Amino acid sequence: MKKIYTLAALALLTISASAQTAFWTGTSYRGAFPVTDGLSGVSSNNWTAGWANWDPQITVYPAPTTTINTNITTNTTWTSGNTYLLVGNISVTPGSTLTIQPGTVIRGDKASKACLIITKGAKIIAQGTPTNPIVFTSNESSRNPADWGGVVLLGNGLVNTACATCTTTPRTNYIEGFATNFPEILYGGSNNADNSGVMSYCRIEFAGVALSTTPNSELNSLTMGGVGSGTQIDHIQVSFGGDDGFEWFGGAVNAKYLISFRTLDDDLDTDFGYSGRVQFGLVVRDKDLSDGAGDSNGFESDNFNPGVGRLPITNAVFSNITCVGPKRDGLTTLPAGEKFERGIFTRRNTAISIHNSIFCGWEKGWQVNGASTFDNYNTTGSMLDSMGVVKNTVITTDIPSNARFVTDAGGANSAWYNTYAGANGIDTTKTVTQVAFVNGFPTNLYNTPDFRLAAASIAAGGASFTGPQFFGGFTGVEQLNVLTNSFNVYPNPATQNTNIAFNLIENNKVSVTVIDMLGNVVSVIAHENEFNKGNNTLSLNTANLANGIYYISLEVNGVKETKKLIVTK
Repeated sequence: MKKIYTLAALALLTISASAQTAFWTGTSYRGAFPVTDGLSGVSSNNWTAGWANWDPQITVYPAPTTTINTNITTNTTWTSGNTYLLVGNISVTPGSTLTIQPGTVIRGDKASKACLIITKGAKIIAQGTPTNPIVFTSNESSRNPADWGGVVLLGNGLVNTACATCTTTPRTNYIEGFATNFPEILYGGSNNADNSGVMSYCRIEFAGVALSTTPNSELNSLTMGGVGSGTQIDHIQVSFGGDDGFEWFGGAVNAKYLISFRTLDDDLDTDFGYSGRVQFGLVVRDKDLSDGAGDSNGFESDNFNPGVGRLPITNAVFSNITCVGPKRDGLTTLPAGEKFERGIFTRRNTAISIHNSIFCGWEKGWQVNGASTFDNYNTTGSMLDSMGVVKNTVITTDIPSNARFVTDAGGANSAWYNTYAGANGIDTTKTVTQVAFVNGFPTNLYNTPDFRLAAASIAAGGASFTGPQFFGGFTGVEQLNVLTNSFNVYPNPATQNTNIAFNLIENNKVSVTVIDMLGNVVSVIAHENEFNKGNNTLSLNTANLANGIYYISLEVNGVKETKKLIVTK
């Protein structure tokens, strides 16, 4: 039976965009750090102070006192008075919670290619402090990249691809890297609000071992598969990883204050429909560490391979990232045979957004690869046809002028990039000196850097947090069909009224919001209201709306779809 709900827009609940975007910290500056306050230590505005480690190879960690060589099947606490040695694949099984106290050290065995897996349905509570972080590191006496596996965090969030033997409604998959599949590495589901626990003030060092001889069998330092937004991720440093620093496979987990330091492959890698938000991140590369099997990038983002058709689309939003490539301030000479490439590599129909960020020290700047990806960024200036945005970002002049934007047969040519940069505030005219880090390039990488900005920095201003990406809706993205059969707005254009119709495959909570062109919330029509399985219709009174373009955002269980509405009178 069709349900019809008549609600007067603007008469229910009108709120500001900021009330809906509590995740984002508004800044005036671009990059990961503000102008220095002249202080040092944990009280300063340098959020790396106290817990980050820039020379873990010489850090002396205590010898193991407790060996963990079987799965964790009950609620368990690891205490700071012990040092834990992981041997083999250690899984925290569904229904169990692993709590790790501040200051605890966990060491991974190299011979058994140890790793810690938080299975979907399980939780980790690893909540360190600025002065007492939790450390996951190698058990070798002389530590190097890829000494052990790393941390694998899995959940029930949405993913857009499935293995041949996995479920497809909703899609599930086995996390990549392992030589054989087993139940504990299955991830994905229908709940983008899933909660896998807390990781805060943690360091993950020397991870990323190849688990087999098969290509791409390395684990990442922190691998996240289908992790939902109920999970807390903040203040995480990954160092000397043998593959990617952070990699997200689907899900919608948010994260803040991430460091990727001297990893081999990519630093921030997004795949399979990841739709979370990340703010404040620092990437620092080592000229002597790149991936011999392929190109090493700052950002690498895919939807899936070959990249067309699958929903939800990869549309994560990043803001305030300082991404320093292997050439550092441009004066470092790279060794023969290095595999470094781009600060940003977007391909295979991805639509990630990057705002308010700084890129320097790379051989190349940004590449939009392939026609399907190009279509996601190709905009007329109003973002009506765009799903991904790179905006208010600095690509410094140490990157050669003919490589700041990489031309591609898919449509991203020099003329398009130049037009796009002008329309979206991408500044390619400033030097690293003008960006003016306090001490971004110490003589040795193991010396403590300081990427806060000098007062005269051109990056001290110019940030912006307007637009649909910061509200949470994504213009043009039609990803809700993984949960619904249809979502329509009619008549459109509308004069006095329009209908919002959607079909649910099961009873669920639904939010419906009206957003204007700047991303401001005009009205909340429904906020997590219960709707029944089947066809539902809301009637929206548009009489009080000014002529123009609006967006109707429909959210079901953490998954959004946005439709354009034109109001004419």
